[in-house]
Amino acid sequence: MKLNTEPIKNWFGFSRRERRATFILLIIIVIIIGVRYLFPDSMIAIEDFSGTIPPEEKGSVFLRNDSSNKGKAFSSTQFGGAKFRKSSYIKKSIPQKKVSIDINTSDSATLVNLPGIGPVLSARIIKYRRLLGGFASVEQLKEVYGLAPETFEIIKRRVFADSTKVIRININSATFKEIIRFPYFEKYEVTAILKYRELKGRITGINDLTDNKLITMEKAIKVRPYLKFEK
Repeated sequence: MKLNTEPIKNWFGFSRRERRATFILLIIIVIIIGVRYLFPDSMIAIEDFSGTIPPEEKGSVFLRNDSSNKGKAFSSTQFGGAKFRKSSYIKKSIPQKKVSIDINTSDSATLVNLPGIGPVLSARIIKYRRLLGGFASVEQLKEVYGLAPETFEIIKRRVFADSTKVIRININSATFKEIIRFPYFEKYEVTAILKYRELKGRITGINDLTDNKLITMEKAIKVRPYLKFEK
């Protein structure tokens, strides 16, 4: 009985173009298998030139840290310009320095870089800073008109207040106009302070103001960083 091989011939029958494409495909498969054999995934990982490799490691290949490859490093040019690095290699993250803004010296252009702070709020912060004579604490930003509590919570860790920049009022020589412009004092408090100064000649400290009921203890805590008691 003669075996009919015609179906098999028809199955494996290729045109010239198909044979050429099949041959190219086989070459590609062989190359891929060869590369996978030479550089298995468990040993190396290919990495692009996106800058993720630390500068001191660029141009090197890190092989798996075993007894046969310990301490070896090869130039990237040895592998056709491709960068290889050990897949289990732990890249040390370089801690980034946090940028902190001094709200006592920053201008409007610097303040608008803070999240939630636009030109209007930055102008208000600077205006309130001038009225105070400087910020003694970051918490005082809550007193700026229009600055929402949620915005303060976002920016409070990105700013600081250098209290040495605060301009103090000499309570023993300042005029009514100089004291009343300070936003923490009420008119009746200023009047009482000046009256007491006129009678006693000199205010020696913050305790003189609280002991004589010229201001409350809560007010004393707020104004203490802004007062001096020089002769």
